[in-house]
Amino acid sequence: MKRFQLSTAIALCAFGCIMLVAGFVIQPVGEIHHSVLIAFGEILTFSGSLIGIDYKYRYKE
Repeated sequence: MKRFQLSTAIALCAFGCIMLVAGFVIQPVGEIHHSVLIAFGEILTFSGSLIGIDYKYRYKE
């Protein structure tokens, strides 16, 4: 299960980075729309929660 969570988090981060690069490439060139930045933030939050919540409860002191 941990391997699946880690691979999903990595895939989500990669997708978010690809989305940011695509925001630079499509028209208007060099300008990222605010919706892309919001989506990237949500993707990073979700992928962080996949790793962080499991880590917190698995290694609870």
